[in-house]
Amino acid sequence: MRLRQAVVVAASIVLAPAALDRAVYAQNAAPAAPQKLTFPGDVALWTVAIKPDKTGAFEQIMKRVGDALAKSSDPLRQRQAAGWKIMKVEKPLPDGNIAYVHVISPVVHEVDYTVMQVLYDAFPDERQALYEEYRGAFAANLSLATGPVAVDLAPSGSSAAVASR
Repeated sequence: MRLRQAVVVAASIVLAPAALDRAVYAQNAAPAAPQKLTFPGDVALWTVAIKPDKTGAFEQIMKRVGDALAKSSDPLRQRQAAGWKIMKVEKPLPDGNIAYVHVISPVVHEVDYTVMQVLYDAFPDERQALYEEYRGAFAANLSLATGPVAVDLAPSGSSAAVASR
């Protein structure tokens, strides 16, 4: 009887770590939920570098993002479109890439601003082509600034006029 108990205990000691390793492996192998890009504050300025020969492709992709947001049945996505503009910096960066600044005001809180996720949701059959086009144009994330509006210079009760050339 004692020998049988000893064998069971020994087997448990030997086999338990293997079972634990399999459980940990299975947990780690499970795909992680995609990370959302959300912004705190009222305004976000997100600067990216785009390859100089791919600015047209980048701008077309971002127009598709705008179309996807504006045509969405989700009112939060429509609000994203209304407050998201992209400025192209006129002077190239020292490495020759072109900076674009995503000007997001007002920020729609707790909503995902991941460019590819917006595209994937709207155009699921084009996932790979959209990814390759965006990835081919993208050089780097440069900076992100978010925060509340400290001072609003627009007169109360009037819509702010935007200067144009």
